[in-house]
Amino acid sequence: MAIDEKAVGTLADRILGPEHKSLPPAAWGRTVRDFLATAPHLDDFQTPLLTLDRSTLDANSAVMGAWAADAGVRLAPHGKTTMAPKLWAEQLAAGCWGITLATGWQAQLARSFGVGRIVLANALVDPVGLAWAAAESERDPDFDFVCWVDGVETVELMDRHLRATSGAARLRVLVELGGPHGRTGVRRVEDAHAVAEAVLRSERLVLAGVGGYEAALADDRGPESLAAVRYYLNELARLHRELADRGRYSGATIVTAGGSAYQDLVVEHLAGLADEQGVRGVATTVVLRCGAYLVHDDGFYADLSPMTPARSEHPLRSAMHAWARTVSRPEPELALLDAGKRDVPYDKGLPVPQYAVVQGVSVPLGVDAVVSALNDQHAFLRLPGASASDLPVGSVVRLGLSHPCTAFDKWRLIPVVDDASSARPRVVDLVETFF
Repeated sequence: MAIDEKAVGTLADRILGPEHKSLPPAAWGRTVRDFLATAPHLDDFQTPLLTLDRSTLDANSAVMGAWAADAGVRLAPHGKTTMAPKLWAEQLAAGCWGITLATGWQAQLARSFGVGRIVLANALVDPVGLAWAAAESERDPDFDFVCWVDGVETVELMDRHLRATSGAARLRVLVELGGPHGRTGVRRVEDAHAVAEAVLRSERLVLAGVGGYEAALADDRGPESLAAVRYYLNELARLHRELADRGRYSGATIVTAGGSAYQDLVVEHLAGLADEQGVRGVATTVVLRCGAYLVHDDGFYADLSPMTPARSEHPLRSAMHAWARTVSRPEPELALLDAGKRDVPYDKGLPVPQYAVVQGVSVPLGVDAVVSALNDQHAFLRLPGASASDLPVGSVVRLGLSHPCTAFDKWRLIPVVDDASSARPRVVDLVETFF
């Protein structure tokens, strides 16, 4: 599905300045393109810094693409993870079916870059956002847009707002199934049928399938969590089959689920519904919305994902790292680094020290080294048994991170290096984010 490559290409004309955190002053006043032409290296940048690894991004894209193709499902990665049109373009070029977003504004941003197929994984009840979606669908009949509904009241509200707009475009919606103690989504299959019937009565909505988010019901891979996810996915499949059997669909449908933690279970329970040619009845596309696979991490998803070295022959690997400089050694076993809550994610686990660069040489920190806390602009690195000479002031520590969704939103421009493990990584690209 298309994206406007020309619009994405204009990001290389962005003028760099001090508003772009940790870029060197030598870059200020230059375009992205001109600065990259100077072949900068990582050590030309200031700290703290978030980086992406080019080779790992490419490898993760290939691994996930092959995995989805083998399973017979489509990928519509969640764009809110990165909010980076350049990365969306790479994902679409690699064969992704579409891009998922979470809010009306995010969808509008994606559309401004020409994204042609958008799954809005939320109910769109904002009247301004609804008016935009209707107008954009009216303007471009090839624009493929779908959002969610999870209540009769929601359907009626959306229909009322849409009837107040000009034009006659009808928005395609998916009935969202949730679960007890989950997030959004109607809680029972029986109640979901009532929502579907409300959609069928609507003048401006079209029933296009079912969707949901299984990871709202679990946060580990223990037996109880896996059982809860499996039960939920079976219920989602049941809802789709019942709607199809009752003749509630009037065209091609979508069944969608999938964060980046239980995509194996999504495939196990939903992939069998895929029937894009309608050979068995209603034409159905099964869509995974995994958002974190491209970047992955060294924490939350490294533990949960089915695509880790312990669970897969072709694992995903973390493509993001933080680089922080030692600014103080006030106690023998404590180092203060210059990266804090403003710079690195911490909601799904604190950064993990991987190694230090001391006078250009990589030095292991020891298995007991740990970041114990973050302030706004400092990390507390505990070094049991260490001395100040082991990690002198001015040395740089590479940190593994957890949860890309809350890493990207702290950076307007993220350097991409050729190889984050090399002795002197070269910066080969700059990825702009929109948060």
